[in-house]
Amino acid sequence: MAGKKVYKTESGAVVYGVLAEFANPADLAHAAENVRDAGYRNWDVYSPFPVHGMEEAMGQTPTKLPILVACLGLTGVFIGFAFQYFVRHVEYPLVHQGKPTDSWQVLVPVTFEIGVAFTAFSALIGMFVFNALPRWNHPLLRSERFLGVSDDKFVIAIEAIDEKFEPHGVRSMFEKAGAIAVELVEEEMDAPIKVSVAH
Repeated sequence: MAGKKVYKTESGAVVYGVLAEFANPADLAHAAENVRDAGYRNWDVYSPFPVHGMEEAMGQTPTKLPILVACLGLTGVFIGFAFQYFVRHVEYPLVHQGKPTDSWQVLVPVTFEIGVAFTAFSALIGMFVFNALPRWNHPLLRSERFLGVSDDKFVIAIEAIDEKFEPHGVRSMFEKAGAIAVELVEEEMDAPIKVSVAH
């Protein structure tokens, strides 16, 4: 990613991003709208509980996970049905419960269970992939202010990898949006630097 700037603190640590704390959910939603309208793409909102209307305030599009789950679930249904049909009717044509070997009714229970299994595992694995998990550590966890998100704090963080990121500009935007605190967050010392050109 040549051409990107690397921002560093006075101590020489690479900047992960800028974190801002807001007093309440209304201020948080208003600030999220400002960040969205400013055109930032690498940012997120953190709060101790879901905030009504936050998806719209952030300009989020619906996740593609349901499409993935539906496709893989139906694939599981097809595989389950086709495998049983092949075994019952083609490879080992045995009469079962007095029904013809090509009877579909006796195939329903196992077909259903395989479909459920494919659906469950695709939802779980897809969630991990779409959320870039597992991540064993995160730079935001080094901020005492951020740790309060699980209790009573409302936070927005914009990452330095964003094309529009500039620390002073981000700080100014947050302060105008009513942030009660703004701070730089440093990258993990052993983390690889994602951008290459020095500031």
